[in-house]
Amino acid sequence: MLNNTDILETIKMIQEENLDIRTITMGISLLDCIDPDIDKACIKVYDKITRAAENHVRTGENLEKRYGIPIINKRISVTPIAMISAASAAPGGNPVKFALALDKAAKTTGVNYIGGYSALVHKGFSAGDSELLKSIPEALFETERVCSSVNIGSTHAGINMDAVALMGGIILEAAKKTSHNSCFGAAKLVVFCNAVEDNPFMAGAFHGAGEPDVVINVGVSGPGAVRAAIAKAPDASIDEIAEQIKRTAFKITRMGQLVGAEACKALNVPFGIVDLSLAPTPAIGDSVAHILEEMGLEKCGAYGTTAALALLNDAVKKGGVMASSHVGGLSGAFIPVSEDAGMIDAVKAGALTLEKLEAMTAVCSVGLDMVVVPGDTPADVISAIIADEAAIGMVNNKTTAVRIIPAIGMKEGEVLDFGGLFGSGPVMAVNKFSPGRFIGRGGRIPAPLQSLKN
Repeated sequence: MLNNTDILETIKMIQEENLDIRTITMGISLLDCIDPDIDKACIKVYDKITRAAENHVRTGENLEKRYGIPIINKRISVTPIAMISAASAAPGGNPVKFALALDKAAKTTGVNYIGGYSALVHKGFSAGDSELLKSIPEALFETERVCSSVNIGSTHAGINMDAVALMGGIILEAAKKTSHNSCFGAAKLVVFCNAVEDNPFMAGAFHGAGEPDVVINVGVSGPGAVRAAIAKAPDASIDEIAEQIKRTAFKITRMGQLVGAEACKALNVPFGIVDLSLAPTPAIGDSVAHILEEMGLEKCGAYGTTAALALLNDAVKKGGVMASSHVGGLSGAFIPVSEDAGMIDAVKAGALTLEKLEAMTAVCSVGLDMVVVPGDTPADVISAIIADEAAIGMVNNKTTAVRIIPAIGMKEGEVLDFGGLFGSGPVMAVNKFSPGRFIGRGGRIPAPLQSLKN
């Protein structure tokens, strides 16, 4: 139980240290919306989402008022649309119609984003997958609130290199189609290895086939609160820092558990998980990079950064898992470049490179996130970056992801400004020695030995 001191500390975290509930995400199964007629299927999709999520946003707003806890985003995730569109693959069955239905439903319900324009192709392409992948740039161009994700690998299946090769070109095309809007289409597209079914965070959220019909998943945050806790003990040892982080993560997760349980009660739906990820924003004092610097690094990206991030990620998980019976999603520390003021500063100072970021992804929650690269980066280089990141996830049996934005018309050192929570991304240098022959071979990288656990 929390005592009075804990409650007062939590209030201070909210008022002074940018603590918030980053998202309440309603997961909705669309499996009962399948229909061979795509137009009928789209109507079913729209009707089910708007019915299930009718009070979703209002409930979040009521909880904010009742508890004084900021709930930044109210979102929806749905069954991967490739599963739904497979039944509508006849002529005229353009999957973009589903994207338009999702966007319309998102606007009707008032949610910030809706995730699930997705395909799971880690072992190969089934009916509907190829068409959906090809349609992603158009779908993201035509819609405002739809997010897309593709799982191209897993520890148990290996890496689908045919899908990897496709995704480099798809990301580039998505950026080109939205070049008038800061290439934002690419910012709404994530490529995963070992994607999870209950992730509440965008742009990678989708509602897995093993999930309930409707469920609430909560994503908490609080980098500022963790940094402030470490700052109170400037001479602490590494062990003591780990303990401080664990205690803070416990309190943050407790808050998420409370909000999630109350939301489920109001909406009469099951509670899913609390994702206790530290999700930064461009706001001053809300940075994962600044936590690492508070530990003693001159700048994020210096030698020692990967070790400090490993400590942070582990301590967050250990503290959070004691606060909730259902911790899930990604849970740990996110390192999106454009969304983290400290990361942005580190890139501009030359302390943080793409190669160092890749090393850090071996010990953090996800991977290369909101990384901006020159607009003339070849598609096969983007595919190779995806392959490298997927290999880290596959071998280490963890989720990794790539959300990379080619800044069309921009070069290294310039800044691509997204605005809002997405911040601004310095264009990072990319090694352009060609991986073309490797990527062009196609096929599948076999699953590693550690996949044989039965």
